[in-house]
Amino acid sequence: MAEGKIPSRSDDYSGWYLRTIQEAKMVDYGPVKGTMVIRPYGYALWENVQQALDTRFKATGHVNAYFPLFIPYSFLQKEAEHVEGFSPELALVTHAGGEELAEPVVVRPTSETIINHYYSQWVQSWRDLPILINQWANVVRWELRTRPFLRTSEFLWQEGHTAHAAFEEAEEETLKMLGVYADFAVNEAAIPVIQGRKSENERFAGADNTYTIEAMMGDGKGLQSGTSHNLGQNFAKAFDIQFLDQDNERKYVWQTSWGLSTRMVGAIIMTHGDDNGLVMPPRLAPHQVVIVPIWRKESEREAVLALTDEVEAKLRDAGIRVTSDRDDSHTAGWKFNEWELKGVPIRIEIGPRDVAKNAVVFARRDRPGREGKEFGIAVDSVAATAQQWLDDIHDSLLARATAFRDENIIDVDDYEQFKAVIANNQWARVWWAGSNAQEQQIKEETSATLRCFPLDQPDERGICFFSGNPNAEIALFGKGY
Repeated sequence: MAEGKIPSRSDDYSGWYLRTIQEAKMVDYGPVKGTMVIRPYGYALWENVQQALDTRFKATGHVNAYFPLFIPYSFLQKEAEHVEGFSPELALVTHAGGEELAEPVVVRPTSETIINHYYSQWVQSWRDLPILINQWANVVRWELRTRPFLRTSEFLWQEGHTAHAAFEEAEEETLKMLGVYADFAVNEAAIPVIQGRKSENERFAGADNTYTIEAMMGDGKGLQSGTSHNLGQNFAKAFDIQFLDQDNERKYVWQTSWGLSTRMVGAIIMTHGDDNGLVMPPRLAPHQVVIVPIWRKESEREAVLALTDEVEAKLRDAGIRVTSDRDDSHTAGWKFNEWELKGVPIRIEIGPRDVAKNAVVFARRDRPGREGKEFGIAVDSVAATAQQWLDDIHDSLLARATAFRDENIIDVDDYEQFKAVIANNQWARVWWAGSNAQEQQIKEETSATLRCFPLDQPDERGICFFSGNPNAEIALFGKGY
């Protein structure tokens, strides 16, 4: 890639993001405005996200199912707050098969309504509970301003939908799945997230409470990276989901829903990327290691490729995702830049001198240049060294992102300071007990949203920095995607 082809993050963060994901062959624009084509390299990252999450879901007792893409419009109308919240984003099908439909059909924006239609048939007794179902699917929410992975009219996600006999069980489930998301973000994506509760203004339409994992991107903006909702009995009453309890009394179920989408791909890119391109977290990277064989003379080629084969086999046998770049139409320097752009955590270089020493060169993506290189790594130790490096790179990325986040969360006591912090693309940590209208006022005046009330709260309560009301909680405000 030619030098200067991608804007620097500091000069043009949006331009950097858009050019990087295209040049790294992560994504392309779809033919319909607001849609995207996820290219193989981008989809491989999403597949690794899926696998890591799906393993966690099944370990907590959840099973996968699939429900239809098309939903009768009347289903959404059954829960007033839900349909009101989604109405601006709905894609309606009014004609099919050359005829006007008797009832418009909604292209799935989320599946609470259609899943609850079936739960009302499946749940009769307390013995039928809990229901712990997850769905991997695509959804459509018509967006006016879009950005690949972060906000598109169609995106991929998982959505969990559960039903329980008691409020306490539903709340436990809601927070448990929030914790699953946080564990995934930290231990797979190396993204330090803050678990918190959304404000009433930011709550999911139809939920009693919405919880979130909030991440700070490389430009200081916040990204809601996964949400978990306690739906209470709102949908149960709308869809008449009742059961006979152990005392033979009829009761409504308590429900949850929770989702994480391809937005997480954008989070990974914006949390870890640098001016040279992507920086993939090792545990999710499509390729954890790339081998670049180097030869100048045809007489050197056979021996170099033989050692490449040997090293590649050792890494693959150790369960490491590895590829080798044997394309001889580009120089080694071009390949280094290309794989750096793609963010592969470890590059291994093998040339004639390495063959003579039966050793290789390692270079780590999170430390570009000579600082991140180590020479003379014995072939017999490549697998162990690679695994050690991958773990260290994960820890390094997490520590770096955590330090950046913490340096950019500022304790704020007054509104003038608040406005300055927000204008500097930082987060303001405040005592908050303001009204919904005051929260909206702040949003209109500063573009900042209340990201969350962190679950980790101090024992004491304070005085709201904006309204002066007592009994305030700690809240985080910041601009967001």
